[in-house]
Amino acid sequence: MLFKIRINRKSVDSMTRQLTDQLESLISTGAFAIGSLLPSERMLANDLRVARNVVRGSYEYLEKAGIIQREGQKRRRVKAKTSRKKAAPRKAVKKAAKKR
Repeated sequence: MLFKIRINRKSVDSMTRQLTDQLESLISTGAFAIGSLLPSERMLANDLRVARNVVRGSYEYLEKAGIIQREGQKRRRVKAKTSRKKAAPRKAVKKAAKKR
């Protein structure tokens, strides 16, 4: 594996959470360039010596966050910049609710 991803089995965080955080960091720092292919679930799971469900869960989370996108059945690519949407301030949410 080209990148240093480490899973601490004794950590309080789940393995899926650890992998997600590390992949997100690698993408945001440019280690995985926009448009580059991510390793397959099976290959990454074998490299990290974790269950494939760990990698699948991490990839699914990153897809829902809009950081990566699925191509076909098995391939995933880095989508675009990883700017997350900020939640609306509570005051704005309360105002919107009062107007209804």
